[in-house]
Amino acid sequence: MTRTEALHTDQKALFKQAMASFPSGVTIVTTTAQDGRWWGFTATSFCSVSMDPPLVLVCLAVGAECHPVFAETDRWIVHILHPDHADLAIRFATRGADKFADADFRPDEHGLPVLERACVVLDCTPYARHEGGDHTILVGRVESTTVSEEIPALYFRRAFHALPGSRP
Repeated sequence: MTRTEALHTDQKALFKQAMASFPSGVTIVTTTAQDGRWWGFTATSFCSVSMDPPLVLVCLAVGAECHPVFAETDRWIVHILHPDHADLAIRFATRGADKFADADFRPDEHGLPVLERACVVLDCTPYARHEGGDHTILVGRVESTTVSEEIPALYFRRAFHALPGSRP
């Protein structure tokens, strides 16, 4: 390894550590392919973009198995997760995992998988898709919103944490 490659590797590791030091919520994003198969991924890169129209964004790795489906779909669901969903979030972040097995998803009126007990459920249609390095930035127009009384999970330094007031 050259000195330049080593510096690049060190900078990449430091960048990864820095991003892990930023606390965020955790989401699972789901959709249905044209053949009816359910797809989904875990995203901590999530935020609101606009109030008028109501827009949110999530970022999806270009190399993700589900990327081709999300690149074409006309609707997806963003779920903000409760601390009890930590194992499910890890499963949805795992390549090749049977993501929907024994999980509390039900189809909505469009056939998309919706997670029971999610803190927030945002039903989105595509507004824009942008290249962002090794990710695609999916900007969704929020068509409907469901908010529960559940307190969301917090992801910080590669671990899930419960906020004060949530159940252990």
